[in-house]
Formats: sequence, C-alpha cells, structure tokens
Amino acid sequence: MDERSLPPWINALLWRIVFVALATAGALWAAWELRSILVALLVSLFVSFAFEPAVASLARRGWPRSRATGAVLLLAVLGLLGIGVVVLPPFVTQVSTLLERSTEYLESLEGEIEVFGTVFSVTALTESVGSVSDLIARYASTVAEQLAGVVGAVGSLVVQTFTVLLFSYYLLADGPRLRRALFAAFNPDRQREIARMWEISIEKTGGYVASRVQLAAISAVVHSVLFAIIGLPSPIAYGVWVGAISQFIPAVGAYLAAILPILAGLTIGPSSALWAAAVLIGYQQVENYWLAPKLAEKKMALHPAVGFAAAIAGILLMGALGAFLALPVAAIGQAFVSTSLSDHPVASTIRGDDDATEDPRVGSGEDE
Repeated sequence: MDERSLPPWINALLWRIVFVALATAGALWAAWELRSILVALLVSLFVSFAFEPAVASLARRGWPRSRATGAVLLLAVLGLLGIGVVVLPPFVTQVSTLLERSTEYLESLEGEIEVFGTVFSVTALTESVGSVSDLIARYASTVAEQLAGVVGAVGSLVVQTFTVLLFSYYLLADGPRLRRALFAAFNPDRQREIARMWEISIEKTGGYVASRVQLAAISAVVHSVLFAIIGLPSPIAYGVWVGAISQFIPAVGAYLAAILPILAGLTIGPSSALWAAAVLIGYQQVENYWLAPKLAEKKMALHPAVGFAAAIAGILLMGALGAFLALPVAAIGQAFVSTSLSDHPVASTIRGDDDATEDPRVGSGEDE
C-alpha cells in the first residue's frame, strides 16, 4: 500500500461534503424561486395564530370550525376594505387641493426671496426650469407611463392576498387535525414541548393583534375628535389613517401616519398644520407613557430594546410586512427563552449598585 494514498474514509467524506453542499445550494435556490409562496405561508401561519383564539371561542359556542373561520376572516377583510373606503377618497381630494394651492402660490411669487441671508431670484428660477404647471404636467406624464407597472403591482398584491386568505382558512379550519398530524411525528416528550411552543405562539400573536386593534381604535376615535376640533378636513378619514398606520407599522408607523394630516392642514394654512402636528405629538406621548403600557406590554411582555431591534430587522428583511411580523416573532422567541432557562441567584460581586443588598455576606461565601 502506498503510504501517500489517502485513507478510504477520506473519499467518502469528500463525496458527502460535495453532496451536502449541492443539496444546500439546491435548497437555497428553490427557496429563492419560491420566496413568494414561502412568504405567503409565513403570513398565513401568523394570521392563523392571531385568529385562533376567536375561531376557538366560536367553536366552543357550537359553531363548526369552517363556518367560524369564514366569519372571522370575512370580518377582517371587511374591516380592511372599510378603512380603504374611508381613507382613500379624502386623501385623493386633499392631495389634489394641495397641489393646486401650491401651484398657485409658487406661480404668484415674483422678485426675490431671502432665506437665511441667501437671496433667491424666483423669476430666474422659473425661467430656467419652466413654470410650475409645466413641471407638474411633465411629472403627470411620467406617472401615466408608469401606470401599467402600478396596475401590475396591484394585481400581484390581490393574488398574494387571496393566497394568504386561502392558506389561512385551511390552517384555521383544519387546525386541530393539522396539529395532531404534526404531533404524531414525535415522541410523547417532544409532543408536549411542541404543544407548549404552539400555545405560546398563539398567545403572543393573538395578544399582539388584540392590543394593536384596541390601540388603533382608541387612536382613531381620539384623533378624529381632535382633528374635527381644530378644523381639519375629513377628520374621521385622517383619524382612521393615523390609528391604523401608527399601530400596525412598528417603529416608524407614527411618523408615516403624521404626514397626511399635516399635509391636509397645509391646505388650510400653516397654523392648521402646526395644530395637527401638536395633536399628533401630544397623543403619541399619552399613548407611549400610559395607554401602551396598560394594553400592549401586558400581552406582549417584550423588552423595548428587543422590540425596536426586531422592528428594524423586519424592515430590512421584508419591508413594512417584516416590521409588522417582527414584534410577535420576537415576543415568541423571548417567551421560549424565558421559559426554557432557569433562574439562579446573582452573586453580589457582579450585581449593579442599584441591585446590591445591604448584607455584605450575600454571595460572599461567609458563614452565617
């Protein structure tokens, strides 16, 4: 035997490595090609966890699970459509009004404007770039050219929404049977662990959605009343907009929701825009320091730093949808960790100053 030849097991190991590498590459390629279906399945699983308490409650009252699932999903879809019907028409009207008034204002300017010591010639600026009306017309033509792409995106969104609803319906209607089929693949000890994880997922996701809906309803009512008081046009529409966007898009939702009411205030005057901003900022402080701790944190039990990091990660991975899914996923993960680890007393030598005990013998090993 040649001493320089490789042992027989080396060849088997190399072939195994090649096979694993090729299988991994093939799986990643398939996952990338099927990413839309996988995302739809992920969202459907989230929807099934969120609506499982409502479906189970109706089932306990004697409803068949299929009928209970259909009723709950139909109610959710009607709620989303209702928000769109309330918000979209005033939004289109106010944007059109804002464009008209901004055009009239800019075209009425003559002479020079001084801003922070710098003088700008409005006449020279309009001569160099053309009138504001021409700019808007050119922009409108560009938008018209891209309309086909927008229509295609809307069609794709409708298909994805239908796919999510279909998957969600089967996951909810056949939930008990699917769980039994899943649990049957594991031994009894593992079944109990999976059942515990499943219940935690339902509890955290359902609690998250319930708290978001409650906060959104309160926000919509309060903002609608305050917007009506300050004279904002279509106060109910903008109140519903703020309530929905601020609650269901974590981290940046409050800032995105504030844009439309402030723009609507600008159609009346700068003072109305400032009042709208004051209303938004004031309510956000009340919600952050009083409402949210009472409603959301009890059901989520999520550390603020973990929630913020999860929301940012979700935005980077999947955009607005990722931000929405990030918080319940983070809460589920935190619950798994907290229930899997055991608590142990902390030695006094590594405690912070605010946690130190008065008895210096605690954790020091001295005899009583």
